[in-house]
Order: sequence, then structure tokens, then C-alpha cells
Amino acid sequence: MDPDVGALGQLIDRAHAILILTGAGISTASGIPDFRGPNGIWKTERPVHFDQFLASEKHRRAYWDQKVRAATVFQDAKPNRVHDACVELEQVGKVEVIVTQNIDGLHSDAGTSTDRLVEIHGTAREAACLSCDIRTPIEVHIDSYLRTDNVPICNECGGLVKPATISFGQSLDPVSLDRAQQSAERCDLVVALGSTLGVYPAARIPYAPTSRGVPYAIVNKGETEHDGWPTLTLRIDGDVTLVFPEAVQAALAG
Repeated sequence: MDPDVGALGQLIDRAHAILILTGAGISTASGIPDFRGPNGIWKTERPVHFDQFLASEKHRRAYWDQKVRAATVFQDAKPNRVHDACVELEQVGKVEVIVTQNIDGLHSDAGTSTDRLVEIHGTAREAACLSCDIRTPIEVHIDSYLRTDNVPICNECGGLVKPATISFGQSLDPVSLDRAQQSAERCDLVVALGSTLGVYPAARIPYAPTSRGVPYAIVNKGETEHDGWPTLTLRIDGDVTLVFPEAVQAALAG
């Protein structure tokens, strides 16, 4: 076994309340392109900002067109070994919380419990009314949009409806952010998986635990913005779908 993988396994073995932060690097192995990477969606498409969505029908239509195209990618995606390893850790009582920057719903598909999951950037599985906050399955609105060519509105109050994801310029859900921050105060290990840790405020979540001496490990292929942190315990540059499951198996076998 690689010494770094063994070291991560030892950290996991000793921990009882792990905060796992996951990013796009774990979703790419399930066939979902990285939005911000070299071949990411935002290299070929211009994102619709939240204020634009609110301001005009033209931008709302452009936004929904993007979501229709993305929906086919999400529908075909399946959880991979990283998602499964997170579930294994939860089953043995080692997970405080999984904070994911991903909107694909794959942690839920793999079996992560709702009370252990914070989808900090929302979910593409649902749509939300911006007026009354009613949540509905995204398929309902995509089907309606394709059938009628009318931008979705809320059936209850007539308000604007958008996928329940955090758009550029839109504030994070305060309840989700509070859950993540409270879990950060309780955890005894932070593990960041498949994230460049460059999107804030999500990337700030590890700060509170490490400032009180909690070990912090990062597994990512390529550089991250936390690589120079003085409180970083372990940094593994490698394929997260190989490294993390092996480390988890080592910890559970130990």
C-alpha cells in the first residue's frame, strides 16, 4: 500500500466524527463534467447569473435551456466508489457530515442519509419557487418546458421557478451553511475529496476545525488552493476514486 494512502487510513481509523467535503472531482468519475475545469461546461457556455434570471424572460429561457441539456447528463450518472466509501464510513458511525459542492444527487443515490448530507450548492433534482419556496421534482418542470415552450412558474403562487441550485450571484441557503458550520465545530477530522477548494464560502468550511487542531487531509488530482495551509496534515495528489476507497478499506480492516 502507498504510504500516503496508509496514512489517510490511519487518520480515518482514529476519527469518530469526520467532516467530508466533496467536489467535482468525484463526480467526473460518474460521467459528469467538471463545470470549471479545462473542459468544463463554463468553458463553452456562458452562465446565467441570478440577477439576470430575475430580470428578464430572455435570461430565464437561456437558463432553462442550459438545465435541460444538463439534465440528460445527470440522469445517466451513477454513484462511484467514493460515494460508496462515504456510505461505508457512515454505517460504522464515523461520519459527522458530508458537505458536497456537487448538485448531482449521487451521494443520496449511494445511500448517504439526509441528516448526514449538506448539499451546500443545492440540488439539480428539485426546482424551487423563489416566492413561496415550494419544492417540486425537476422533471415536472423540464417536461412542461419542453412540451409548452413556456418558462416554468409556480402552480401554487405564480412565482418564478428555478432549479434548486445556487446560481452565480445567489446567496447560499443559510440553513445549509449553518448545518455545515455547526458540524465543523464538532468534527475530529476533515477530509476534502476531489475539490480545488477555490469556491467560497464552501472552501472556508475546513478553517474552523483546523484552527483548533483537527487533522486535515486533501485528496485531489492537481493543485488546490489549500495546498499551502500550515495546518494541512496530509496532501495526496492522485485519483480520488482509487485513493479514498483504499484508505477507507484499510481503516475498516484495522
